[in-house]
Amino acid sequence: MQQTFYKYQGTGNDFVMIDNRQLTFDKNNTKHVAFLCDRRFGIGADGLILLEDHDTLDFKMVYYNSDGNESTMCGNGGRCLVAFARQLGVIENKAVFEAIDGLHHAFIEGDIVKLQMLDVDVVEKHENHVFLDTGSPHHVQFEEAIETFDIKIEGARIRYGAPYNDIGSNVNFVKKITDDTFTVRTYERGVEDETLSCGTGATAVALAMHAIKETNDNLINLNVQGGELKVSFDVENGVYKNVWLIGPAKFVYQGTI
Repeated sequence: MQQTFYKYQGTGNDFVMIDNRQLTFDKNNTKHVAFLCDRRFGIGADGLILLEDHDTLDFKMVYYNSDGNESTMCGNGGRCLVAFARQLGVIENKAVFEAIDGLHHAFIEGDIVKLQMLDVDVVEKHENHVFLDTGSPHHVQFEEAIETFDIKIEGARIRYGAPYNDIGSNVNFVKKITDDTFTVRTYERGVEDETLSCGTGATAVALAMHAIKETNDNLINLNVQGGELKVSFDVENGVYKNVWLIGPAKFVYQGTI
């Protein structure tokens, strides 16, 4: 059977998008999802996202990592899904949708999508790293030699090591550029490699840098391998609220497979 798909990317984080409002996609076939995401034998993507109807909201997001397993929240994927929903005529310039971690509000203007992320009330500060959950778990640590650092080897070591072990964590390496600008490279759990961008990772880095007082700004610029993202937030009694992930989400092509 033929499957119509749409390809989107947000700062190089790329996704296969499928309109599943008719519920025809087999969501339990992990091998098929992994095949579609395979860069040699399938379409090729960091993940696959289904857009589905919702009883009271604009739509529902169902996200799979490229290994075929349904996963936790994907920030860039959420932004790309908002652009996809606009292309399908489901929304115009704003949306409220459900993802695995709850409700998200979003606004879209041109190819820039502003996505509201979850509030974060726990930021674990350790001696050499910070850990927090921004819809997905994220380990954040500094790396001065970020341009030449072997992200895949070191990221995998941390991702599979204690205390994360079987559950695993995404791993972000950070270099401070200015008080409001940081370079980020991310090893992504489920992709099991570096991705050009990670939205929940960029969000985690912005909040972590503020929590450990590397910045006093509440609008942070994140230079990722695939471009630039921004994260804005408010802080109330140690809780990060009104957190927004901002950046481009672009249609690449449509096809059948």
